[in-house]
Amino acid sequence: MAVTPIVAKGAPGIPARWTSSAKSGVGTALSARSPLWFTTSHGILNDIYYPRLDSACTRDLGLIVTGPAGYFSEEKRDATHTVESFEDGVPGYRLTNTASDGACKIEKRIVTDSKRPVLLQEIGFTALKGAATDYHVYALLAPHLVNAGMGNTAWIGEHKGQRLLFATGRGVSLALASSLPWGACSAGYVGFSDGWQQLHDNGALDPSCQAAENGNVALTGEIGFSAGKTVALLALGFGASPQEAADLALASLKEGFEPAAKTYVENWRKFQAGLEKLDRRGASGLNTYRASTAVLATHLSIARPGAAVASLSIPWGFNKGDDDLGGYHLVWPRDLVETAGGFLAAGDGRQALQILTYLRSIQQPDGHWPQNVWSDGTAYWPGIQMDECAFPPLLADALRRAGHLPKSKLADFLAMIENAAAYVVRNGPVTGEDRWEEDAGYSPFTLAVEIAGLLAAADMLEACGKSEPANYLRETADCWNDQIERWTYVTGTEASARVGVEGYYVRIAPPDDGGAASPKDGFVPIKNRPPADTDRPAEAIISPDALALVRFGLRAADDPRILNTVKVIDAELRCDLPQGPLWYRYSGDGYGEHEDGSPFDGTGQGRPWPLLAGERAHYELAAGRKDKAAQLLETFERSAGVGGLLPEQVWDRPDMPDRELLLGKPSGSAMPLVWAHAEHIKLLRSLRDGAVFDLPPQGVERYIKQKTVAPFRTWRFNNKIRSIPAGKALRVELSAPGVVHWSSDKWLTVQDSRTVENAFGIHLVDLPVDRLRPGTTIVFTFFWPEAMRWENVDFTVAIDQPNGQ
Repeated sequence: MAVTPIVAKGAPGIPARWTSSAKSGVGTALSARSPLWFTTSHGILNDIYYPRLDSACTRDLGLIVTGPAGYFSEEKRDATHTVESFEDGVPGYRLTNTASDGACKIEKRIVTDSKRPVLLQEIGFTALKGAATDYHVYALLAPHLVNAGMGNTAWIGEHKGQRLLFATGRGVSLALASSLPWGACSAGYVGFSDGWQQLHDNGALDPSCQAAENGNVALTGEIGFSAGKTVALLALGFGASPQEAADLALASLKEGFEPAAKTYVENWRKFQAGLEKLDRRGASGLNTYRASTAVLATHLSIARPGAAVASLSIPWGFNKGDDDLGGYHLVWPRDLVETAGGFLAAGDGRQALQILTYLRSIQQPDGHWPQNVWSDGTAYWPGIQMDECAFPPLLADALRRAGHLPKSKLADFLAMIENAAAYVVRNGPVTGEDRWEEDAGYSPFTLAVEIAGLLAAADMLEACGKSEPANYLRETADCWNDQIERWTYVTGTEASARVGVEGYYVRIAPPDDGGAASPKDGFVPIKNRPPADTDRPAEAIISPDALALVRFGLRAADDPRILNTVKVIDAELRCDLPQGPLWYRYSGDGYGEHEDGSPFDGTGQGRPWPLLAGERAHYELAAGRKDKAAQLLETFERSAGVGGLLPEQVWDRPDMPDRELLLGKPSGSAMPLVWAHAEHIKLLRSLRDGAVFDLPPQGVERYIKQKTVAPFRTWRFNNKIRSIPAGKALRVELSAPGVVHWSSDKWLTVQDSRTVENAFGIHLVDLPVDRLRPGTTIVFTFFWPEAMRWENVDFTVAIDQPNGQ
């Protein structure tokens, strides 16, 4: 099957781009023999992934119709589209595309073959004006093999007596076969000699364009519809070689659509039948619960059970090229734990446990998790986010409390849990990046996850007979919990005056070498803003993130500081839309379209996130306002796009139809966002149960009911506190053995206190300064016995009034 030497002109084609992120469908066969995932939008197939769900291999596959007098109609641009799934929770799709001028109608059914990596598309063509024989219908395929639009080779070839359309690149090949013989076919370079250009400009394909090598390429073939044959089956096969891809495509073609569709539907019915019955009809008539569970399952890996990507999409993909390798088809440990929570809420503890097992396999030797990874565990972005390091122990504890991780199984995860806790206690509470991938500092959301994660880890260590390390984790959690307000709560600001409250929790307070003097000090660099417009005062940045203090059980829903913060959040970040209120991530967010609707390109303006309506609904439920939570559930669901898929963001300005931006509808960001669908499932479960489903119980018991406080404050080299309240001991924690040489009377008298190593490799000692009077200053330095040297720097900690936090 040699590549024909007749090569199209225009190499290498225009710079490659991806396609719309506003998906209307996502699907897969739930079969290990079919490592293939597909997406649809605008009535056509978009990104198709093979052999891993983080390897996009196509840009799109759609149809062009030509006819008399230069007639040209492209279904993704020149038609109205409807999409429906085969049945509730089964992501096989019926697409109907009616030409905007009423000339013709195209009906499709789409599934993947459960036996092999082949995508099947049954296509029916109906002429609504004139005769069917007046028209020519062409398939137009843009290969982007293995996450790249450039560097692909396409050609028209034969295999076993059948004519097929081929492409290859980066070790993966595809072959497109048709049940009706192909008519005219071409392979060309996008923007110069591709089939779209030829049909648009000349009304016919150039038969000399039979190959296009090493570029941004496109394949076009006329489907052989005739007076008696108005239905065709296209089979798009994938393999390691062109021959394998062709063999698989032809095998699926021979077996036909119906048997493949039957098995596809049965696989999905079986999955759905094992779940909790949380079914609900949304305003659109869609079973929103089953739509969400299908989204979660569609984003699971086959090669690495338990891996799930954040979204089978690339935000603003039509504006992104090959330099944006990852898109959202990467694994974020945070999103993955949220996804596991969705499965757990839906009653699929087995899948949630598989996710925990995968997380264990990608944990780094020092105990942390990478910011995000490819599904095989290879790290992508280099950041470290402390909430992502504390989330896996929370998942383990949720599984334990739900009966899916009995003591015998818990032992298998104990090393993972201990290592994670060790990393958090050694490196927290400051995070290198918050949950929005952006800023370092003291974040209420991250603090909530860290503290809840330490308490959960402590319970699991205790259950396995490790009482001493468990006690240390609880002591650290108590110490951090006591200081959340000192680190992140501000009073007397312009925003609090505007809203008429005493204060509020900020989005994040910058890290401070002196131990975070105050969240009123310093500036936060706002990402995704123009260079001259980045730094804002920390006290001026509001975020719904503070609601995590309630979600993770550290503060009561009616805590006055929480109530104040909710008022400020609503005054500053609430956006009333046709579907109801949604919220922005934080003040001045730059991650979203520009004011004129042009796509995010490194700068922009953040838009409202439906996910945050789900989080707010959980807060309302925690506050005892179930009716408000139910209203927000409806708002959340009405923010979905076509097919019930939930977007990352929605458009919040007047309609811009030319940019496909409509008020309250999905913007160009990721859709579906798996995290949002997981939150939707959890909210359905929470409303049914009458309580927040994923609320960790330890903090509620310890801090809200028992009002536990820490008897000490901790000084470390990465958190050099400047003062402690009177009545507290001073705990000094070091990474190596040391002697604390200290005085409380300006070196008139001196004490030496030797550190002791604990189970986490931390060398600590408690200095008995709890009886010293306010106004006293403790001064200290260190002797390092292993190096036989002094630190030669003096450090000080002042004793404050007892109510100082």
